[in-house]
Amino acid sequence: MFSKKIGTLLFICTLIIGIGTPSMAASATATTRIKDIARLQGVRSNQLSGMGLVVGLNGSGDSSKANADVVANALSKWGVQVDASQLKVKNIAVVAITANFSPYLHQGDTMDVQVASIGDAKSLQGGILLQTPMVGADGKVYAVAQGPVYVGGFSVSGRGASQQRNITTVGIISNGALVEREVPMQLDHNGRLRWALNKPDFTTAARLADTINENIAIGAARAVDMGLVEVLIPRERMVEPIAFIAEIETLPVTPDGVAKVIVNERNGTVVVGEKVRIASVAVTHNNITVKINSETEVSQPNPLSAGRTVATTRDNLEVEEGEGNMVLMPSGTDIGTIVRALNAVGTNPQDIIAILVAIKQSGALYGVLEFI
Repeated sequence: MFSKKIGTLLFICTLIIGIGTPSMAASATATTRIKDIARLQGVRSNQLSGMGLVVGLNGSGDSSKANADVVANALSKWGVQVDASQLKVKNIAVVAITANFSPYLHQGDTMDVQVASIGDAKSLQGGILLQTPMVGADGKVYAVAQGPVYVGGFSVSGRGASQQRNITTVGIISNGALVEREVPMQLDHNGRLRWALNKPDFTTAARLADTINENIAIGAARAVDMGLVEVLIPRERMVEPIAFIAEIETLPVTPDGVAKVIVNERNGTVVVGEKVRIASVAVTHNNITVKINSETEVSQPNPLSAGRTVATTRDNLEVEEGEGNMVLMPSGTDIGTIVRALNAVGTNPQDIIAILVAIKQSGALYGVLEFI
């Protein structure tokens, strides 16, 4: 019955287990593209920021005198001289503007920006951002933002009553920034490409390098460390590096990782990695007993055959509840088998988490137990 559920997500009350057993290892550790687990160094986003004014607010803008000085200074840049002490800014809000500058945006391209009040404005609903330069970490202007602010909520009030939905002091301007300066991107480093793994791992880095060497050229790639693989661009491919990069990033690779169990006690969620294994152990919790033991079997080849004698280990799992319900399953080396057996006898998520902790403390859990 349980063999049909191998490799699927098991929903145990509010307990969720994502696991595959050895018979489904191919699906649990399926190959993927290099571009899905690594990024090319030199191709990255950049953060832009600025400060500006949102005007046209219906009395929901700033009211502090400090912000009135900011508005007065901004108006002076446009040739309008006003006395900050006499300035009413309820229809104006001082805002911070942020954006992520995606790689290879060119002059004239647009991008979205986020707008947030930095004063005591009640709402930015209905406001329009005046033209504001957006600078990078180097202090240079890379884009200019302007346009109507979309809040995605509302805030209304009357005599003795008010109602608000979502945060009205934060909004976005779709395609509100116009790119004025391009960010140079350096793809190669002295004729070499560098792929940085999203999750550094020695095994994955070695496999990535081997995949490139097998499909591109022997000796073209080497793993520098657990998070970086360096690829030498062949001389004949330097003319069209984009095509060479596209060929590499679509190569298949099988990522590896650490055997890990993630436990969230607040909502009873447990995620178990496919590589987690358990040694022989017996655990008793309340009226539930879990027993795991190993047996050695010998496979003897037929006479005059080319085979050889092989010794294998077979693990048996037994879960018993005080009322007499019992589940017996073979090949219980993975923790997912235990969870399914515990679910069959009606164990709640808290009991399952307690049993997993006990197995880890006994040293029988081959993996990392992490609480979030």
